[in-house]
Amino acid sequence: MTRRTVRIAMNGVTGRMGYRQHLVRSLLAIREQGGLDLGDGDVLWPEPVLVGRREHALREIADRHGLADVSTDLDAVLADDSIDIYFDAQVTSARACAIKQAVAAGKHIYTEKPTATDLAGALELARLADAAGIKHGVVQDKIFLPGMLKLKRLVDGGFFGEILSVRGEFGYWVFEGDWQEAQRPSWNYRAEDGGGIVVDMFPHWEYVLRELFGRVTSVTAQVATHIPRRWDERGKPYAATADDSAYAIFQLEGGAVAQINSSWAVRVMRDELVEFQVDGTHGSAIAGLRRCRAQHRSATPKPVWNPDLPATECFRDQWQEVPDNGEFENAFKAQWELFLRHVVLGEPYHRDLLAGARGVQLAELGLKSSAEGRRFEVPELSL
Repeated sequence: MTRRTVRIAMNGVTGRMGYRQHLVRSLLAIREQGGLDLGDGDVLWPEPVLVGRREHALREIADRHGLADVSTDLDAVLADDSIDIYFDAQVTSARACAIKQAVAAGKHIYTEKPTATDLAGALELARLADAAGIKHGVVQDKIFLPGMLKLKRLVDGGFFGEILSVRGEFGYWVFEGDWQEAQRPSWNYRAEDGGGIVVDMFPHWEYVLRELFGRVTSVTAQVATHIPRRWDERGKPYAATADDSAYAIFQLEGGAVAQINSSWAVRVMRDELVEFQVDGTHGSAIAGLRRCRAQHRSATPKPVWNPDLPATECFRDQWQEVPDNGEFENAFKAQWELFLRHVVLGEPYHRDLLAGARGVQLAELGLKSSAEGRRFEVPELSL
């Protein structure tokens, strides 16, 4: 067996997502399984190098997991020839500058989204990376979730016939922070720091819709800041300047219509925190993070509308569970493995910085649609 070490500078691992999903549940999980099997007796061994501003926090994480290298000097890390990949999970406002530095240093790029605060910046990153000849990828974790994989299985198998519509509901109540601690960081609610549910979630909806049903060709959106005052991590009140809810209609290539509500100010009356209902001429399905249920036209009951009588049917019981038919990896880990194989073996990979720019574009047009009260076409991007 030949073990090949790939050193990865990880910037932003002191944050919730960077630490839990990318470090612990992805790269450290790959190490726990003995590395990533590349075939022919070759194994890839990821070696994280933790980068950030707070050395004590980085050192505590490194000691907890038996890691050797931490640094608060990004320039020095990027100047190190032994570093192969730069990963970014910082706040959005700091991301583009750091990625530009990493591209200039010749590092392969893997990053959270949004990749930049505006479309021009996101496209610039994609063009710089292509010109530098490096490999680059953007996190698109939702498509690797069990519920979405089972939904894709139905799409690929022709279960729906002609797909007519997609209805999505995402969100939960994020506590204001005064009498209960908020579940999300305060910067998420400050537009000046890159916050807002549109810039956070529309990039997800762009690739989910594109990969499952067809690219978005137009967007109509209405956004709101339902909770205008919140309390930060130190218990101090602040003005929420970013949107916490968005209600959008997306026209899809091929004719289907998607309607997705996203909110951090909604109480959950769903089986999962995100659910998509897909209706087609031959069948329908409801998919969440893990579950997927379907109803074929041959098994569709005939509901009768009568507001004068109580419903006697349990509509939820009329749907069939789509089986797992296999084991599902952590969604972030699954994509990390694909990207690492892309870097070391050159395997095809399309979730790149241009794909990231498409997400930024959709968010930008969604906000513009809300501000101007009209629909916007979504042109296909190219470099």
